[in-house]
Amino acid sequence: MTTSTTDVLIVGAGPTGLVLALWLSKLGVKVRIIDKAIQAATSTRALAVQARTLELYAQFDPELANKVIEDGHKVAGFNGWVKGSRSFRVPITRFGEGMTPFPFVKIYPQHEHEHMLTERLRKDFGISVELQTELVGFKDDCDTKRIVASLKKTTGEEETAVAQYIAGCDGSHSVVRKSLGISFPGGIYDQMFYVADIEGDGPPMDGELHVCLDQADFLAIFPLAGKGRARLIGTVRQSRTSSVEPRELSFKDVRGLAIEHMKLQVAKVNWFSTYRVHHRVADHFRKGRAFILGDAAHVHSPAGGQGMNTGIGDAINLAWKIAAVLAGDAQDNLLDTFEEERAHFAKQLVATTDRAFTLATAEGWFATMIRTRIVPFIAPFLLSFRAMRRFVFRTVSQISLHYTGMTLSSGRVGTVKGGQRLPWVEVDGASNFESLSSMRWQIHVYGNVTEVLVAWCKKHDIPLTEFEWKSDCASVGLTQDAVYVLRPDGHVALVQKSVDVDAIERYFADRQIRLVTL
Repeated sequence: MTTSTTDVLIVGAGPTGLVLALWLSKLGVKVRIIDKAIQAATSTRALAVQARTLELYAQFDPELANKVIEDGHKVAGFNGWVKGSRSFRVPITRFGEGMTPFPFVKIYPQHEHEHMLTERLRKDFGISVELQTELVGFKDDCDTKRIVASLKKTTGEEETAVAQYIAGCDGSHSVVRKSLGISFPGGIYDQMFYVADIEGDGPPMDGELHVCLDQADFLAIFPLAGKGRARLIGTVRQSRTSSVEPRELSFKDVRGLAIEHMKLQVAKVNWFSTYRVHHRVADHFRKGRAFILGDAAHVHSPAGGQGMNTGIGDAINLAWKIAAVLAGDAQDNLLDTFEEERAHFAKQLVATTDRAFTLATAEGWFATMIRTRIVPFIAPFLLSFRAMRRFVFRTVSQISLHYTGMTLSSGRVGTVKGGQRLPWVEVDGASNFESLSSMRWQIHVYGNVTEVLVAWCKKHDIPLTEFEWKSDCASVGLTQDAVYVLRPDGHVALVQKSVDVDAIERYFADRQIRLVTL
């Protein structure tokens, strides 16, 4: 039996695991990424890539975000159908203008997404996903302060992998989570979900998002890149499937709703699958030197297209923290903030998507009346207001995700609190997000920088960026001459109305994060 060593062993090569591998590699951490699958996925469920994910990709490398934009499909409108007619249409391409450089939602199928990330990992860092490699088990060795994992190839070859940390990105049936004995409380929706990639024609094949509001059986049609291609995501109530196993259903059993209520003409079904959806959040995201991320830590309904994006957010949150600890720039307690920050968001997300999905699929005359009479009237009306459009976009795009009130967050100036994502603004055509590509702690000032702050940043090798004060800065919530201390992931760590370098030093000292002294 062979033995290998690495810094981080990543189990699972979906988007969460691949992004974790990319970010850790860029930050100088040695990784291995394994997956028990025989081959890379050719059909998957997740579709939406939200604005916050694209922002983080652009921080890593603008070409990473550009690849998604070029190969994906931009959704121009949201349509609701009632009784065989398009009841309303809401244009959504401009919902996020002025809030992000990516004010839209991209449709980019997960298997294409995974292929793109896999190629970047191989091309940039020479790391390949080790397929047909299964995690059999592992232990957290207290004596050596290492993870000792047992791996097995499909060929029967066994291996011992020694790592500083292990990251379980291995889905809802996570071996890592089960090995840690972490409970996964929650439940299962009564409805059976189905997914179908189809080619066809008809009114819903216009490149926009369409949702049928008639039935408690949820049905949405998502556009895919290319003419006449779409993905159907729907549900069938338990009352209709109580005697049927998911694997026994075929597209013929569900296609009636799509044809009858949305006038869809299906010429070809390229892929069809059924599954049950859970809504769960793990009790812990960390135990010792082991972590769980993505679907291994939280699962929920596909409402809002949040799942894959949340897992990617988990990966980036954990990556810079592990890199800091391994480099000796922070103590182990920094890693506790991964669970503090991401579990809080996951619980909020599961509760929100659960309520939305329950409303969308509730049975009875009252629920039907809300969907077919009230929603078609009130949705376009509410979304005609700029404030409501911005609220919806901030929520769905995840740019409103924050860690305020938590360990790494401090201060408030104006509307900006420590823990929030740095507000995006363009000053004279240049984005204030450009400096974030360093993936380091840094400081921004919008207005005038004091000599004291310049000297302090130089002494501690912290990048300082000064932006000319413009009215656009105020419009996004920034305050003139305030000091914004930024984390490597672009969230505000500390904000001050005026310079207080002693307070900045206390911030780092209290959290046992090392400052360089030149």
